[in-house]
Amino acid sequence: MILLQIIFWCCVILLLVSYFFYPLLVEIFSSGKKQNTVCFSKDAELPGVSVLLAVHNEESVIEQKIISTLRTSYPKSKIEFLIGSDASADRTEEIINKFSSQFPQIKLHRFEERTGKAGIMNQLAEKANGEILLLTDANVFFTEETIFGLAKHFKNDSIAMVAGNIVNPHVRHDGISKQESHYQVLENRLKYKEGILWGAMMGAFGGCYAVRKNFFSPTPQKFIVDDFYITLTVLEKGGKAITEFNAICYEDVSHILKEEFRRKSRIGAGNFQLIKRFRKLLSPAKGGIAFAFFCHKVLRWLGPFFILAAYLCSFVLAFEQRFFYNGPGMPSQLLLFYKICFWIQTILLLIPVIDFILSKLKIHLFGLRYISHFYMMNLALLNGFFKFLTGVKHNVWQPTQRNQSRKDPLG
Repeated sequence: MILLQIIFWCCVILLLVSYFFYPLLVEIFSSGKKQNTVCFSKDAELPGVSVLLAVHNEESVIEQKIISTLRTSYPKSKIEFLIGSDASADRTEEIINKFSSQFPQIKLHRFEERTGKAGIMNQLAEKANGEILLLTDANVFFTEETIFGLAKHFKNDSIAMVAGNIVNPHVRHDGISKQESHYQVLENRLKYKEGILWGAMMGAFGGCYAVRKNFFSPTPQKFIVDDFYITLTVLEKGGKAITEFNAICYEDVSHILKEEFRRKSRIGAGNFQLIKRFRKLLSPAKGGIAFAFFCHKVLRWLGPFFILAAYLCSFVLAFEQRFFYNGPGMPSQLLLFYKICFWIQTILLLIPVIDFILSKLKIHLFGLRYISHFYMMNLALLNGFFKFLTGVKHNVWQPTQRNQSRKDPLG
């Protein structure tokens, strides 16, 4: 019985550390501290930037993507735009060719067979001439200051990666886009603070980040989460990774639960690949990097196991008489406590089902959707773990449906 209580409380505490205590500590200790101030001014001799983009059937967004990149305030002579088409079968390549005929810095590289984003980015990085590589996605649109906001920090030789600030412009109330958007805002803030404290921003959002070419490491075949892989290799090599809030770009998040579950399951499998590959970064000798990696990411990825273990332990503890016939048993007050814990968890676990039923009746409750989102995304992580155990077959992706879709958001 004591062992079950220890397991229960360890799981609860580790969940609280990941979602509450760690962000609170980072907020407190970063208070009053400033972001990197060793930056290029606009009239300085700026470094060359190679914008790298992998696309697959992105005809709906590719034109807007190219236009948003060309409207940059960054000197056009300092930019090259390399686009790898991963066997696109729609009008994506036709649209790119239309622009490349007018703007020689835009270069299309066609891949005849599906290669995957990571594989394409690896090959584009080899072809790039810029000192700075800016990796981005087709549905992430730049503002005029995005590229300069990222590139200005590379005057500081210690900085090897700068992540952009991705903002979601279209939030719907009938799906999960509001919950995804709020989660992303909190993650951006936490990563910004990690950059201030240790220069160890835990994972750039893959839609927009810049890295020194000499710190770029090709993502191995079958590794799924290329953006975080590149972030961790930067930290492994001794470079600093930060977030720039003023490097704003816009991306629609998915509002369809089924789509987001698929995406997060895929990412979940990649996360467990990263724990195995970068386990040495968890050494106490790594200081702030190890602390951030463990508290922010590893504990978060192990969250489904903590949730499940805490629930099962509270069940056995609450109904100990049915499992243990001998022994003194727990005091009645403690027994009542674990019964309350069990029923609270049971109700919370039922909320996704209730939320789903209400959504079919066109009833969307703000609070319920957050709880539902939390449990479903942890379920996606658990699903990703089993995908990892069975072996990742490839890292080829299908673009996620975004807010433009008119499907039932809970799919």
